[in-house]
Amino acid sequence: MTITAAADGSALGNPGPNGWAWYIDDKRWAAGGSPHGTNNQGELRAVLELLQATTGIDEPLVIECDSRYVIDSVTKWMPGWKRRGWRKSDGGPVLNRDLLEGIDEALRGRDVSFTWVKGHAGHPLNEAADARANAAATAYQKKQEPERGPGFTAAPAPAPAPEPPAPARREAVALPVVASSAVPAPALWAEASDLLDGLDAPAATTGIALTVALSPAEHARLRDRADAQGISLEEALRRLI
Repeated sequence: MTITAAADGSALGNPGPNGWAWYIDDKRWAAGGSPHGTNNQGELRAVLELLQATTGIDEPLVIECDSRYVIDSVTKWMPGWKRRGWRKSDGGPVLNRDLLEGIDEALRGRDVSFTWVKGHAGHPLNEAADARANAAATAYQKKQEPERGPGFTAAPAPAPAPEPPAPARREAVALPVVASSAVPAPALWAEASDLLDGLDAPAATTGIALTVALSPAEHARLRDRADAQGISLEEALRRLI
């Protein structure tokens, strides 16, 4: 999902008390400023603060600006300035180099694009950022601490998948079964020859208890078979054994 944010700056006197702000929504925005600065510095600071706040996100970021200076500096002029050692084409030093270098560093490896919007023209995000930047500049003018905002938090992680349904509960049915030999049933680890002992002995007159765990569906099928044969449920199970 693409994140769209507005970044704006303000200066009272230009230079004078200045402010910056970026705004995504009412739960994700930030503002600040300084006692003395220019409008361009506020605009650049807003972009830099937004990039730093959203470091590590995977979503593309669209930044709305009403400053041609900011957009042209980042998207058009900065490559040439860097090649010339942060000098303009006339050889003069690039203004606000510290902020531009910070933006250049913060853009590396990011999917970020810039969109120009006309200021004070009813764009919701731009209007929200402008109001907060101006409020920050006004706070510094009054020597007060500006409202900083909640900052940035990533979207909440998706809810975990529901737990799979529990397996069907099996019913335990205890049925008496008559042993087929007079000797106790051999252990599962008995030798094969031991299993033949007692086959010629008379049938036992006492039985042993055998417990079989059946699911509701298995229990129903066994009962249907017993009913079809006209025998009891116990006899049906005994014949299966």
